[in-house]
Amino acid sequence: MDNQRECCSHKTKERSEKEYKDLIHRLNRIEGQIRGIKGMVEKDVYCPDILVQVAAVNAALNSFNKVLLANHIRTCVTKDIQEGKDGTVEELVTVLQKLMR
Repeated sequence: MDNQRECCSHKTKERSEKEYKDLIHRLNRIEGQIRGIKGMVEKDVYCPDILVQVAAVNAALNSFNKVLLANHIRTCVTKDIQEGKDGTVEELVTVLQKLMR
């Protein structure tokens, strides 16, 4: 991992190898699902069949968000609160509001 990454710098975050691999694995699966949907459209697959696959991608993205958010709260948010950085809670509230649209 790059030494320039620093937890909670608001630009980068150092992740454990396990967290990194899990997130990349999830994204690779989602990317494959998106390619599959594109192929379905190219092959003129019946709309409801495509919609089911789109729903699966949405569920996978929601799952990715939940994992990423939980990791963020457990690491960056917790550290910043312990260090008295008040802006972190407001940033988290803003992110949660965007996620709930």
